[in-house]
Amino acid sequence: MTPEQLTQSMPFAAASGVEITSATPAEVRARLDWAPDRCTLGGALHGGALMTLADSAGAVAAFLNLPEGASGTSTVESKTNLFGGVRTGHVEAVAKPLHVGRTTIVVQTDLFDAAGKRVAQTTQTQVVLQPR
Repeated sequence: MTPEQLTQSMPFAAASGVEITSATPAEVRARLDWAPDRCTLGGALHGGALMTLADSAGAVAAFLNLPEGASGTSTVESKTNLFGGVRTGHVEAVAKPLHVGRTTIVVQTDLFDAAGKRVAQTTQTQVVLQPR
């Protein structure tokens, strides 16, 4: 699948403004532009917007690492540390698998602002789904 097809395969992510920019099993990159409708009262990107970006990039990383015969993944655990606000530009997500197993895949996603400063880090566990 192309990065654009991967973005479109996640309707909520696409509607939220997330764009997958590159994707391999080793690393997925995604982007979310700053916009006023994605912000808190203070003009910083909402934590939920950042978590949507991280979850989306992590889900693609898990999908690209599915074991043979699996039908998909679903997030079962996610932890995000927010380090700083983003008030302009964009945020780039870099998702890398930490563990790829038969039943779970663990992905770490780092979020960086336009200047390259880390603004958040998410670690998530994705359960591997089997066909019914």
